[in-house]
This record gives sequence, C-alpha cells and structure tokens, in this order.
Amino acid sequence: MISRRGANHQPAAEWSRRKMLALLIGAGATGVLLVVGIVLAVVYAVAPVGHTAEQKTTSTSSSTGGGTGTSMRSGTAVDPRDALADKPMPTVDEDASHPGPVSTHDPGVPIILPAPTSIGPAKVPTGFPRTPQGAMAQLAAIDQTALQSSTLAGAREVIRAWALPGGPTSSWSGVRAMAEFFNAAGLSGGGNSRLAIVATPLMGLIKGSVGADFVLPCVDFEVDVTLQQTARGAAADCQRMVWTGARWMIGPGSEPAPAPSVWPGTDTALAVGYRDLRQEALR
Repeated sequence: MISRRGANHQPAAEWSRRKMLALLIGAGATGVLLVVGIVLAVVYAVAPVGHTAEQKTTSTSSSTGGGTGTSMRSGTAVDPRDALADKPMPTVDEDASHPGPVSTHDPGVPIILPAPTSIGPAKVPTGFPRTPQGAMAQLAAIDQTALQSSTLAGAREVIRAWALPGGPTSSWSGVRAMAEFFNAAGLSGGGNSRLAIVATPLMGLIKGSVGADFVLPCVDFEVDVTLQQTARGAAADCQRMVWTGARWMIGPGSEPAPAPSVWPGTDTALAVGYRDLRQEALR
C-alpha cells in the first residue's frame, strides 16, 4: 500500500478518512456491492489489520438446465432464473477483500473472456458472443466502465443503456454505492479531479444458466482508488445477464445474492470457487 509517511497531515484528508470508516459501517448495513471494496481498501490503508484468509469450501458453481421449467417452493412455482439469482453465495470475512498472500495452489483452468468487437452505448465495450464467457465479459465491461467513470452521471448513463425494462436503474447497486462513496468522501456526484478509480476484472465464476439466453456470471475485481493516496481492495458483482439477440444486457428482476469480495489469487478466492480470468487477444 502507498501511504503518506513523513508528510504533514491535512485536516481535510483526516476528515475524509473518518467519513470512509462511517461509509464502511453503512455499506455493511445496506448491502451495496461495488464500492464496498474501495471503502475497505481505504480504511485498510489508514489502519492496517492482520490478514487471515479463512478457507471456505462451499461450492458456488451450479448450473440450471436449459428450457423454461419451473421449480416448486412451498407449493408455488418459482421461476428458475429467480431461484438461481436468489441462491446464497459463500460468505467471507470482511478482511478477505484486503490485499493478501497469493495462493501457491493450482487455480485450475482460467476462464477466457472474449475480446470486444465494438463500442456500445455509454462507451461500454461490447460485441461479445452468445456464450457464458461472453455474458461474463459484458458484465465486466459494464461494471468497469461505470466504476471508472468516477461520477454518478457516468454510472447512471451506463445502467440506463444496459438494463432491460424491469431491471435495476436508479436502484442499481452501482449507483447507490457510488452515491454513498461521494457522500462519505465529501465529494459531489460529479467526481473530483484528484479521484481516480481503476477496476480490473481478475477472477470470476459462472453461478449458473437457464437455457442459452440467461446466464448469471460473477466477476471479482481488483479496485485501485486514488484520492490523496492510493489504496487497493477487492469488489465483486453478480448480475442476471440476458441475451437480446444482439448483445448481453442486465435482465429484469431483483439483483442476485451478493458475491463474496475476495482479494484475487488468494486461497480464499479459490475456495469460494473463483477462477482466474484471461482476456482473449484482440484480433
């Protein structure tokens, strides 16, 4: 981590750090997803704690068969897409999102993300194929573009362009998390010239699919945030991805159960089912 050792502490910087801690508490209560990792990273940079990776053995890689069948819950038919989205993900300790020791275990075969072939609405890379890997690549591009915009307007533009009717819009966890972040940091929704956010998708898993046109991928990012100092943490996101005939989009329905935010490459990341992501070379 990069710290400001030997520098004069400015009141504004200390105020922002206290607000970051308050945001951490609020984020845990509301369950916002994307910027929790950023907050953890900033708090960790200010007051490091010992990292202890806790092994989790719960499997998260499940697949619902093709077709449009339904399952039964308490005598009521349940849409299999909802059942898949609602299925709980493994939970990890909060410090699992902090930078930690890289695992020496074999991570298995990586997931190859196809390369984009064009730029779509809101400047999001697109043109991914109708495959589970294509759905994951599109989700990674959506999240990455929204987060790296470093503005509320940028996040809103992305979700308006990439959510189908009935899907998350202003209620999207990405918008809510960025709003919480700006409020806590004392910044306007327009961002700040000193703020830079870089989100790099490094691991992921396919939670499952229903037919060929509904895939539920989860992407685990390394997030680097710079605001007077640089800090790093992990943030993960799962979404319902629906093939529209031309591109993958975030589908209707409530957002899926939260994915564990785990520092990529650690024993914990492997234990919860994440695999390394590799980007296909651009043609």
